[in-house]
Amino acid sequence: MAWSRACSVLELEDDKPFSAEVGDELVALVRHEGELFAIRDECSHGRVMLSLGEVDERTIECFAHGSRFDLRTGEPLELPATRPVPVYPVNVEGDDVLVDLDNPLNSI
Repeated sequence: MAWSRACSVLELEDDKPFSAEVGDELVALVRHEGELFAIRDECSHGRVMLSLGEVDERTIECFAHGSRFDLRTGEPLELPATRPVPVYPVNVEGDDVLVDLDNPLNSI
């Protein structure tokens, strides 16, 4: 696994998406009910940052189109999106939040 630093754990607030540049990829990081999630910060329906949307019940909403994505699987739960978004493993070392872009948790 190739872990890369995304941000400090201190930068994350519960249920407030945080956009981080990891390598060449924008990733939305979400802390929800004690769990950390990393999902590509782009709606699969359009080029809109998911980090601008709301988090509810382990989902993130695209504020522009209304599609919701499961933070665990990246699967779209509401139209108009029909394709999943990559989700990535997350690890915390000290105060650093690390993401592994090389090994997505879902197959896209």
